[in-house]
Amino acid sequence: MNILFITADQWRGDCLSTLGHPHVKTPNIDAIAADGVTFKQHYAQATPCGPSRACIYTGMYMHNHRSILNGTPLDARHTNIALEARKAGYKPALFGYTDFSHDPRQYAPGDYVLENYEGVLPGMVPVCHVNSTAKPWLADLKAKGYQVPDHGREMLKPQLDYPGAQNKGKTFAPTGFKAQDSSAAFLVGETIKYLSVRQSKPWFVHLSFLSPHPPYIVPEPFNNQYNAKDMSLPVRQDTPEKEASQHAWLGLYVFNQAGDSYTFGADSRANVSLSDVELRQIKATYYGMMSEIDSQIGRLIDYLRQNEAYDNTLIVFTSDHGDMQGDHWMLSKSCYFDQAFHVPLIIRDPTTVADQSRGTQVEAFTESIDIMPTILDWVGQDIPGQCNGYSLLPFCRGQQPEDWRQEYHAEFDLRSPKGYAINPPLGLDKTKCMVSVARGERYKYVHFAGLPSLFFDLEDDPDEFIDRSSDPDYQGRVLEHTGKMLTWHMENAESALTDMRLGDNTD
Repeated sequence: MNILFITADQWRGDCLSTLGHPHVKTPNIDAIAADGVTFKQHYAQATPCGPSRACIYTGMYMHNHRSILNGTPLDARHTNIALEARKAGYKPALFGYTDFSHDPRQYAPGDYVLENYEGVLPGMVPVCHVNSTAKPWLADLKAKGYQVPDHGREMLKPQLDYPGAQNKGKTFAPTGFKAQDSSAAFLVGETIKYLSVRQSKPWFVHLSFLSPHPPYIVPEPFNNQYNAKDMSLPVRQDTPEKEASQHAWLGLYVFNQAGDSYTFGADSRANVSLSDVELRQIKATYYGMMSEIDSQIGRLIDYLRQNEAYDNTLIVFTSDHGDMQGDHWMLSKSCYFDQAFHVPLIIRDPTTVADQSRGTQVEAFTESIDIMPTILDWVGQDIPGQCNGYSLLPFCRGQQPEDWRQEYHAEFDLRSPKGYAINPPLGLDKTKCMVSVARGERYKYVHFAGLPSLFFDLEDDPDEFIDRSSDPDYQGRVLEHTGKMLTWHMENAESALTDMRLGDNTD
């Protein structure tokens, strides 16, 4: 039995046509959903990319694995999905990237693996490692006659003087390469080559796409697939100043946004001044990027079907985190709002015991830390004691697990964004920069280690505009959720060895 584990980067959880999105069309992913299970309330446990992927790959909450920023090393004592899958006889193959930061204590000073945080997850075989430098993809483009830069991101500059781009946003112009030559198309092509000579032995492929991560740009015809005029404007307060008044963190970050800019040459700190035309086009281009990925996933699924591998393959599709898309006056994902953490999850279990659940949608809260236990459960491998997540196979097989979680939890560190004049921000000590989020069906609690907390009543305020933490009518609820947050931390503290006792089997 095979495993196809697909991740996108920065794909919002509401952006699937199978969930009734008014614009974005994802027919190939929808087809997987129709043959599997869609988890409607699935959430990442961290932002940005590195910490979030550490949660996915280890099955651990961020306060346990402690890789809190892009580039923060992951302690080598933690196992991961690839190492555990090897114990079941698999040879996990990577196509794309894992944003893994190696433990420097395991290497000599100056070792090349310590040069950046875009390393390969231990246990993964880097058949086609395409990180931000994108060397294998650039080599493919060069062989096809393209003039290529030294760095892969430079290939994502929009075409100059593109016909029809007048009076449209900067992200309308497409890439300078054709869709069949994109990074996504290249990764799928390399995956198909790999699978073409591995028909007799079970395989594990991790296919990790960069899109729809910014800069927002996509090849023709996807750049023109969605009309910007049809796009809704972001969900936000009337002014950035009003938005920023909610909390000291927003007061800083709304006007000092950082990270990858929405297009080449843009300054992320100017996101609050983007025009409505620009914001609508960003959304249209973002959806176009999703449609391109969907088309490439369809190409791979077609190959599996044609080669009689589809019915023997577990398929998992998800993303590392979401994207604000202008909501709350922000782009990217460095905040506590749901849009930053809500991501898609679709699982297609090919076994006959899953037939009764095909095409269903799960309303329960699920988390990215559940993916590793699910895959290991499916292959019959023991789930390590370090894992905070749980297997989702019962949901995939028409069962409702007892005592399932009633909320999602997520974390991020205020030092994550780059570009601050003072870091850590707001005069905080580095030990006071952690933020924990707990969100149930009605209430959401956000705890800052060094700043005031926030509390939202989502029944009356689904857009998280009104902080109720100081409202006398909510003091009992705030206290209750403060206690629940403390209990959650206590119950989920790292416990790899705590359930063992030496000498239990001796006289």
